[in-house]
Amino acid sequence: MGGYLSSVLRYSTGTFVLLLALSSPAHADEGFWTFDNVPASKVAAKYGFAPSQAWLQHVRSASLRLTGSTGCSASFISPNGLIMTNHHCAVSCVASLSTSAVDYVNSGFYAKSQADEVKCPGLEADQLLTIADVTREHLAATKGKTGKAYTDATRAENAKLQKACVGNPAMRCDVVALYHGGVYDLYTYHRYRDVRLAFAPEYAVAQFGGDPDNFNFPRFDFDVALLRAYDKDLAASTPEYLRWSPNGSSAGQLVFVAGNPGGTSRENTIAQLEYLRDIALPWYFGNLAELRGRLAEYAAQSPEAARRSKDLRFGIENEYKRQFGGLEALLDPTFFGSLREKERILQAAVAARPALQSEYGNAWAKLAAVQKERARLFLSRSYKYPSGTYWNFAQTLVRLPVEKAKPDAQRLPEFSDAALVTLPDELFDPSPIYSDLEEVQLAFFLDDLRRQFGPDDAYVKLALQGRSPSEQAHYLISNTRLADVAYRKVLYEGGEAAIDSSTDSFIVLARSLDAQMRAAQSEYENKVMNPTDQLSGQIAKARFAITGTSVYPDGTFSLRLSYGAVEGFSDDRGTFAPFTTIGGLFARASGADPYVLPSSWLNARASLDMETPMNLSTTNDVIGGNSGSPLINKEAQVVGLVFDGNIHSLGGYYGYDPRLNRTISVDSRALIEGLSKVYHADRLVTEILGNNS
Repeated sequence: MGGYLSSVLRYSTGTFVLLLALSSPAHADEGFWTFDNVPASKVAAKYGFAPSQAWLQHVRSASLRLTGSTGCSASFISPNGLIMTNHHCAVSCVASLSTSAVDYVNSGFYAKSQADEVKCPGLEADQLLTIADVTREHLAATKGKTGKAYTDATRAENAKLQKACVGNPAMRCDVVALYHGGVYDLYTYHRYRDVRLAFAPEYAVAQFGGDPDNFNFPRFDFDVALLRAYDKDLAASTPEYLRWSPNGSSAGQLVFVAGNPGGTSRENTIAQLEYLRDIALPWYFGNLAELRGRLAEYAAQSPEAARRSKDLRFGIENEYKRQFGGLEALLDPTFFGSLREKERILQAAVAARPALQSEYGNAWAKLAAVQKERARLFLSRSYKYPSGTYWNFAQTLVRLPVEKAKPDAQRLPEFSDAALVTLPDELFDPSPIYSDLEEVQLAFFLDDLRRQFGPDDAYVKLALQGRSPSEQAHYLISNTRLADVAYRKVLYEGGEAAIDSSTDSFIVLARSLDAQMRAAQSEYENKVMNPTDQLSGQIAKARFAITGTSVYPDGTFSLRLSYGAVEGFSDDRGTFAPFTTIGGLFARASGADPYVLPSSWLNARASLDMETPMNLSTTNDVIGGNSGSPLINKEAQVVGLVFDGNIHSLGGYYGYDPRLNRTISVDSRALIEGLSKVYHADRLVTEILGNNS
């Protein structure tokens, strides 16, 4: 990686003591390492193996990011485009292929031949091809700029750099800000836009244990789905793929996770974390809890309502528990105290260097002041953004012709030329939309909006149009044609004239709310986002001057590598060995929800080896977005499939605790045992195991 910061800052590490204080603990398997900055010597010092550049290139090429209707990780496991990920990463695809007559979510899906594999609407697999350092370009573009001018320059530079992929729908370019602006990289991806479902087990065994077991261990989930990438209607040729380990893994063994951790806040200041702890997260829980209750009432109406809402309800339950664990971590005095001490050490290191102190020393205080504005604008930011599939379509269609008329550098980021390459796939996604479920969510939003701002608020009046929240939700849902892909294409292709003449209820609403929404968005950007971007960038540069790339950047839903070992843990509940077994799965199956095994497993019981490892625990550092990541050994062979973390890992958005944070995976041996003896998916097993040479 070249560039200005590479030569000036990356290896300017300060004193050894300060570097140790600010870096990861020497004993911790911590970090989301970019593939061009894996600490090979550190891995070798602890585990006796240093990943080579050839090894890293191979693993990177075999790893995938799933976008569109999900946000997960995956990997190629055969030369013919076969993809491994989690069931919960593909369940939206399974649900979209289901009907009231055939529910593949509950019954499972297996394509007995490749011709039977079915396209997943809205699902895309991205393969990272190259990483280019563009820090120099960003520094030049933003030099001397502050506030809105700084953010506008950043957006303009991103748009310019991402144009490299414009015009080629098989490519995607993303500018990734690392170290909160300490480094900017351009990631170029190959987009597999035709992804088809080959196998998915029943929901009952994929999510065995449901909410009680979620984020816990011991676990007994068969959380896997097999997809396939296609190119021009043929199975894609994927010579870089992960082979299968013949023996799985053992306690203490070195393992790696290649995946795409989502956004984390480990580099945030204490003031930013206090805002999350005291304002944002408590509101979020109350909001999620009420929506969860309304969806439970909807699901209780009928089996069909339960089917339609199942994926959404699971997602909300998962999000509620995930965020609650994060809040608990921020409320822990010991944990929060360690974060406060880490910030104090960094500020002391900056203060010890007059040049750094002069340029960056005031950034912490200024960013703390921004948090007061952030708190003041919290309700406006949180509530004035309607949600739901119809609304998302409407707002995109209303804004599209307005934004396209502007120069690329002046548009909202989601309408840049680079973003417009993928926009048709999103707008014309043929996945079914359940209007009754949309109505429940919309009524909840409108009711909450009126409660927070009152019936006399100008925005509330525009949103409700003289109706009660439930009446307005019903009116909007009953008078839209946006469920029709063909109608969305008419509006998309007709441009401003088609939008202005449309009488569709959601298009009319989006037109009427757009000016106020843009004003609220502009105020938030000018008073919160713009100064936050700039000040966070200053702190990042100060940190970078001290530590260089001896530390890893926050998660950005871009490809990273973490290393660790197969290891259990002890907490106040007891001591837990790193492996569970298939026998443990049957012992845990009480027959009462959520511990009900499907008949396929019960019927296969006699043929299954009860000693086969089912799930395993490792010390790898993962977070949301890593779901579906391959767990591999030093030979780059699959030994597991990441699907969760334990309850202690929920504080991982803010820090890593090497004593307790654990990654939970489906063991590779259980995957083959289940595919072979429960589902008799012989063609897929042969494909997986037959390519290990």
